[in-house]
Amino acid sequence: MQDFMQFLRTRRTYRRFKQTPVPAAVVDDILEAARIASCGANRQTLKYLVVQSPEQVKTVNGLVHWAAYLPPEQGTPKPEECPTLFIAVFQDDALPGANDTDAGLALGSMTAAAWSHGVGSCIMGAIDRPALCNLFGTASSLRLHSMVAFGYPAHESRVVEMHDGDVRYYLDDARDYCVPKRPLSEILLGRI
Repeated sequence: MQDFMQFLRTRRTYRRFKQTPVPAAVVDDILEAARIASCGANRQTLKYLVVQSPEQVKTVNGLVHWAAYLPPEQGTPKPEECPTLFIAVFQDDALPGANDTDAGLALGSMTAAAWSHGVGSCIMGAIDRPALCNLFGTASSLRLHSMVAFGYPAHESRVVEMHDGDVRYYLDDARDYCVPKRPLSEILLGRI
């Protein structure tokens, strides 16, 4: 059990990446993890678009917003730190039952599958949806839920103790991400 908990502790958000492409077999594993993720009533309303050409990745990178708690010079990856892959996650409104819970389950499965291969990720909801949908040329029934950046991490990211209720992540002196989490005593309402 400890190995799995360590996996979860290290499967953090990563925002700076090495410029090593993610192999096709790993991308396929990420997509397979999303495909088989649990979903309400087995409706399977999510669709995915892989963005992997360097030109398209660069374009998409200009349409997403990085690390809201940090000034842009700290939180936005430099050109040599950008992700090498994005996956767009869409909810298909032509299918009944599209919901955020299913999207969350798929996103968790995708990012865990990626991390099992040492590939870091960043789930992004602060994105320019109209511009991205225009770029992708997707059907109007497809509602862009989120973008996920992927790549091999160029920094560390770790859970740290929260101080004074401050949830804002920050960079340490090595530019590694420190992510405060509430202690169990604050989130557990009880055991009945």
